[in-house]
Amino acid sequence: MSAHFARPDIHPALARLADRRLLRDFAYVGGRWTAGQESFAVTDPADGSTVGFVASLSAEDTERAIDAAAAAFAAWKALLPQARGAILARWNDLILAAKEDLALLMVLEQGKPLGEARGEIDYAASFVAFYAEEAKRVSVESVASHLPNAAMSVSRVPLGVVGLVTPWNFPAAMLTRKAAAALAAGCTVVAHPSSETPLSALALAELAERAGMPAGVFNVVTGDAATIVGRLCADARVRALSFTGSTEIGRLIAAQCAPTVKRLILELGGHAPLIIFADADLDRAIDIAVDAKFATSGQDCLAANRIFVERPLHDRFVAAFARKVAALNVGPGLTDGSEIGPLMHARAVAKVDAQVQDAVAKGARLVMGGHRHAAGPLFYAPTILAEVPAEALIMHEETFGPVAAVVAFDSEAEVIARANDTEYGLAAYLVTRDGARIARMSAALDYGMVAVNRVKITGAPVPFGGVKQSGLGREGSRHGLEAFTDLKYVCLDLG
Repeated sequence: MSAHFARPDIHPALARLADRRLLRDFAYVGGRWTAGQESFAVTDPADGSTVGFVASLSAEDTERAIDAAAAAFAAWKALLPQARGAILARWNDLILAAKEDLALLMVLEQGKPLGEARGEIDYAASFVAFYAEEAKRVSVESVASHLPNAAMSVSRVPLGVVGLVTPWNFPAAMLTRKAAAALAAGCTVVAHPSSETPLSALALAELAERAGMPAGVFNVVTGDAATIVGRLCADARVRALSFTGSTEIGRLIAAQCAPTVKRLILELGGHAPLIIFADADLDRAIDIAVDAKFATSGQDCLAANRIFVERPLHDRFVAAFARKVAALNVGPGLTDGSEIGPLMHARAVAKVDAQVQDAVAKGARLVMGGHRHAAGPLFYAPTILAEVPAEALIMHEETFGPVAAVVAFDSEAEVIARANDTEYGLAAYLVTRDGARIARMSAALDYGMVAVNRVKITGAPVPFGGVKQSGLGREGSRHGLEAFTDLKYVCLDLG
């Protein structure tokens, strides 16, 4: 392992990097690139080849990262918001300038098609740009006094050190959405990226260093999740923990954080319904269904997991949907025209296949797919199931793969009940041209976000998050910054 970056001769596609120093193999702690006693391999899910080796840090190393963040907090908090914003603005500029290299690294470690990876880098940078400006708007409120001879004010103050735990499906955007908000608020950060996709986070740390981020303000700790996240949860100096991942792991993190009463920002699982009424434009409904289901190969908490189609449109929808899905190109992310890449690991393939086999065994009709794809061991053929019974696993579990479950319905009341019959409540999709129905359905759907006649609804100005067991708090918007602050009330005697 090199002291500066992973060996560029491991994976042939790394020769395409314009800036080799973006390929880092050490963690970033206290402004230093830090080796662990051990390392782990990062592999390309398209073919299993090795992309590089990354330092695996210990609990003690994590403690040193927390030490560095705690030591850096006072000075970072004291900076004028304009100064923090200027550093974030430089970071944004560097991210955009390095888009091609960052996208390449993402494809190699995560597998998504190159076009999607480029889009994610733009999306990731948008949060940094947004919070560079929003840092200046954390204002003091005056309060009309209810006491004589008193002046009152309420301000927002940064929490302190925050821990960020990010997933493998959006390795750049999930880090910047959390980190930019925390840094703009005046917090210091210890981030732990998924061990499947650490290279994106380390490249972002390299660019943050070039942008002038002071030592200790932004730390990236790579290695075993249980070891590192366990230490973040246990340390009382870590005042907030932001996690994106499964509801199951979110529950464990919440329990581990309870003894230190941390602020929790949890973006957990989704089980999104896509509801299509008979008055919908069929071509538009098909496009929405394909985008909502198959982006990122279905590995998205916002992916449409259950597609409900009003009965008069159902058969035509299924036939047209199958034709559109059959035309999707399956292949490695660096192959021109690839639209469906590999799943992240063998466990994901096994889960998807088990859901398909279960649904068919319980009476679902396999319209197309339903098998592993010849492109490689981690590829699964785009799949459509119709007439899926309510008791099938896929109607209750998040899929995280390229499998669409389609069901007919007969009334608004029926589909609302079925859509809401889940512990999850992240996002829902609605397709109809009836304005009154849009108002009724949007109010009745028990989800934090509702997309009407479109798929893309997220972005830096938007409060992203769900209800029920899809999480706590919001990311993005001013609410995402405020999540990393406490309210401080001051009452001044004027007598």
